[in-house]
Amino acid sequence: MIVAQRIATIRNAEQIIVLDEGRVMGIGTHKELMESCETYKEIALSQLSKEELQ
Repeated sequence: MIVAQRIATIRNAEQIIVLDEGRVMGIGTHKELMESCETYKEIALSQLSKEELQ
């Protein structure tokens, strides 16, 4: 298990768990979370370049 604040650190993980104030907001791969988890998507858009988002 890895705990990270940077999307680049965990974007290739098999499973990512998104927490917000101790609550689970989403579980899935980077691609799945970009489609289904607004919290993850907001963080990714603020941290990654356009090339990295693809």
